[in-house]
Amino acid sequence: MSTSIFESEIYEQPDVLSRFLKESLDRVREIAKHLQKHEPKFVLVAARGTSDNAAIYAKYLISAYLRIPVGLAIPSLYTLYHQPPLMRQTLVIGISQSGASPDVLAVMEEARNQKSPTLAILNRLDAPMAKHADLIIPLGCGEERAVAASKTHTAQLLSIASLVALWAESPTMIEELNPVPDYLRFVLSSPDQVRAIAEQIKDHNRILVVGRGFTHCTTHEIALKIKELSYVSADPYSAADFMHGPIALVEEGFPLIAIAPKGKTVNSMKELVNEVDRIGAETIVISNDEELINTHSKAIPLPRDLPEWLAPIVAVVPGQLLALFLTLARGNDPDQPRRLKKVTKTL
Repeated sequence: MSTSIFESEIYEQPDVLSRFLKESLDRVREIAKHLQKHEPKFVLVAARGTSDNAAIYAKYLISAYLRIPVGLAIPSLYTLYHQPPLMRQTLVIGISQSGASPDVLAVMEEARNQKSPTLAILNRLDAPMAKHADLIIPLGCGEERAVAASKTHTAQLLSIASLVALWAESPTMIEELNPVPDYLRFVLSSPDQVRAIAEQIKDHNRILVVGRGFTHCTTHEIALKIKELSYVSADPYSAADFMHGPIALVEEGFPLIAIAPKGKTVNSMKELVNEVDRIGAETIVISNDEELINTHSKAIPLPRDLPEWLAPIVAVVPGQLLALFLTLARGNDPDQPRRLKKVTKTL
């Protein structure tokens, strides 16, 4: 059986991220220095789809390590209602694989009109968004041919992590970026384990994906990949929100993906996993916590020394594989998801 384009691009990711660290880090350092001088008081991030999930990661990291409030843009205020907010002392970041969605472009254009600084995180430097950006971080992924994004997403996450580490001038964080490509090689080294899990849950038409903290973005991205490729209804939740109501969905045999890297959130994730296990859920654990890995037959291990703040870049990759194998197990073509195209233009 021939390898799909989506699968081949999943496996390109370690090399893509390694190239980013070698070729783009100096540019990111200069951008970080520029932002240090201008000291924005607020950050607004505009994105759609997979890039919107990267924006959630930016919201967490910038808020946590730079102590700057971050909001996600509401593009319809710019394109439909024509009532854009005032963006005084605001850095506006646009994140896009294509750089061509009109609603995201409208946010960036309005920011320029209001003389707010703009930063674009782009894979294509000739994209329309580049015209509205004062600063640009190039992802350098090469052409992404699959409809479902993989390498552009992890490159977006790494670019955000690099910007925050350099902006914060944290030697520890900067050093911790270096092993990221090897972390991805680790999670890509055991695909049969993920394939077996996909075979076991292929007949379910609904899955829950739960995480907390930095991996909140990962729950959204894994759920998106499962929905758009396998046509399974996958719902993402924060562990805290999950316990306030959606846990009522869980019953015996119900598949639930728990993203639980070691760190500040692992204990609350263990409590959640214990509860859904007690109900009888078919729990799939993505973690580097030995207790969780050793007590679950459906466990996908993460690298043992993976820092929590970088976990989203790595933990999303098993989710990409699970979406791939679930799609194949259900008889679908991962390169031709129905009613989808590579560039979606919305207003």
